[in-house]
Amino acid sequence: MKRLLVAATWCLLACACGGTIPSDGRIAVVPRPVSVVETEGVFRLAPGVVVACEAGDAVCGRAVAALDEVLRPIFGRGAAVRASGDGQQAQVFVVRDSALGPEAYRLTVAPECVRIEAGGPAGAFYAVQTLRQLIPAAALGAGNAAAVELPCATIEDAPRMGYRGAMLDVCRHFFTVEEVKAMLDLMALHKLNVFHWHLTDDQGWRIAIDRYPELTRVGSVRRRTLIGRDPGGEYDETCRYDETPHGGFYTKEQIRDVVAYAAERGITVIPEIEFPGHAVAALASCPWLSCTGEQYEVRQTWDIDDRVFCPGKETTFEFIEGVLAEVLELFPSEYIHIGGDECPMTFWQKCPHCAARMRSEGLTEWRQLQNYATARVERFLNAHGRRLIGWDEILEGDVTPTATIMSWRGAAGGVRAARQGNRAIMSPSEYCYLDYYQSEDRDAEPLAWGGYVSVAKSYSFDPFADLTPEQQRCIVGVQGNLWTEYIADWAHAQYMLLPRLAALAEVAWSPAGGAYDDFRSRMERMRREYDACGFRYAEHMFGE
Repeated sequence: MKRLLVAATWCLLACACGGTIPSDGRIAVVPRPVSVVETEGVFRLAPGVVVACEAGDAVCGRAVAALDEVLRPIFGRGAAVRASGDGQQAQVFVVRDSALGPEAYRLTVAPECVRIEAGGPAGAFYAVQTLRQLIPAAALGAGNAAAVELPCATIEDAPRMGYRGAMLDVCRHFFTVEEVKAMLDLMALHKLNVFHWHLTDDQGWRIAIDRYPELTRVGSVRRRTLIGRDPGGEYDETCRYDETPHGGFYTKEQIRDVVAYAAERGITVIPEIEFPGHAVAALASCPWLSCTGEQYEVRQTWDIDDRVFCPGKETTFEFIEGVLAEVLELFPSEYIHIGGDECPMTFWQKCPHCAARMRSEGLTEWRQLQNYATARVERFLNAHGRRLIGWDEILEGDVTPTATIMSWRGAAGGVRAARQGNRAIMSPSEYCYLDYYQSEDRDAEPLAWGGYVSVAKSYSFDPFADLTPEQQRCIVGVQGNLWTEYIADWAHAQYMLLPRLAALAEVAWSPAGGAYDDFRSRMERMRREYDACGFRYAEHMFGE
């Protein structure tokens, strides 16, 4: 007989528990599972429930840890694990099924027990997230429920896409470790599995690098910040500024903590280190990295800056490789994002170092200089067993067949990449930019970058449009992006994320062909969960 682990959850106060909270009734899971077969009856989940699974198995460990997080706010205390020779007294069984994919699961809720079958730890985690959505929303945060009822059903599920991402920009406005973890919790709830952490930009350098301590000593703080909209279309004396210095960065210890926290939720963290554009914070810290060597300030406004890294100097590549060497020690992700977007060549065209590089490499167009720089960084990453991601601008010239393209200027970049055999992640701004307004009534909305992306618009995104079945294999995922020029706190960030994050999660997870009306109906239960958890979100979606 296999040795089993048994986890028991006990009520925090033996005599002070609340009543039984009845099932919500209809099963309403977001993102939509592959198959839901509802059956008769309910399962009564109580504080003393026992969970049995094979000792030492990662599927067991992930399921028990996830259940602990779900049950603690309901019953007031999480799971206590103890060894047992059998699972005869268990009501919840967790089983590894090697026939399922690593993120796939089968969840069976019957009147007498719950059974979780998963192909890997991630599948076990997602099964628990679905189980969480079967729990009545009124129970979440109750703290002392006597029991809750779950509707009986068999749910079989697996994701449509392997990369299901969300990006948080912490450069324009800094977010604490606890706020980043809150972002990861939101992602986990929606079965997203990649956190794209935008760590460097013109307005702030947010990651500690031992070799270059000035990057955080100087580059992590700007002396003032543009607030509100520029009324004249130019940054001039009519602009308004918050004159309070804004800064912050993450220590290596904090980054390791975030990476570990994400991994426990099945989330891979991909760092973005911008190169060769969006470099002013780095240049302010290390002036020798620019074409002119001038001393700059960390940028205080939001538009594109001409001051970028100088690819004509060999010391620039020594710098970026030194930075990336330390980044690779912190992030075990297969992918490393190097930006590559919005890189003006104004200074390159006047730089003798860049001109010399053009001649030595036989380049005839200035855009090729960026492709040269990107290819050098990619060779460094490949030599260390990693893959490069860049925004779709890196397609403007020769791009290596191994580079992965993140398509943001519409879907065209992703389509082009897929047609030529490059991997692509679809993140077009008209569907996936979560810093855009959620309503056409801008006066009723918090300040946003501009544009309009409704929940319905996000939900309508087809990441495979205009591609053959063979080309579709190159589209590895979908990602929503939250840029934070006008988002200074976590409450505002939550509002911009929700509920559009749920719509994009369903695009990436669920089988094609879902109806928006059905999504809206299922989101009513998710809305109650948002309320129970104290999340801030755009409510007008539910009145569309």
